[in-house]
Amino acid sequence: MLITTSRKPSQRTRSFCKGLVRVLNSSYINRGKMSIRDVLIKSSELGNNTIAVVSEMKGNPSRIDFQNEEGEVIFSMDVTVGIPNSNASSKGKVQSEELKLRSEIPELNQLGNILDIPPFIEDSEIKNILFIRTGDEKKKAIIEFIGSNGMETGPKIFVKEWRT
Repeated sequence: MLITTSRKPSQRTRSFCKGLVRVLNSSYINRGKMSIRDVLIKSSELGNNTIAVVSEMKGNPSRIDFQNEEGEVIFSMDVTVGIPNSNASSKGKVQSEELKLRSEIPELNQLGNILDIPPFIEDSEIKNILFIRTGDEKKKAIIEFIGSNGMETGPKIFVKEWRT
């Protein structure tokens, strides 16, 4: 998957995208003046068939749109994010090639298909996991990453709403 931003992203949005790249084993391009069509062409050149466009509001990441190779939005999430400082991110590293999906919310299981992450098997150790858990009324879901040492690592995504 290729991760990019809306035009003229803030430093916070760029940091969030780089955190996603680190845990998802993805590619990142700085969009600049590129159109979505140009991003799709670049994605295809890199061998990716999905892009994630991170949009922002008031300098903070606010939405992630996942698009297929034709540019159709296949999944969208309204989000707020928690970006760990450099000390917190050293708590654990995700072995992204071994990442598994564990979800308490069946409607969000499709993220595993979009991100090409296999499901977690209950007998497995709790490590290298993209964990989607139930939130509260305002934040309906929380997406966390559990590193290879079993500890939470960033970024943390608070999902307010999602659409397919």
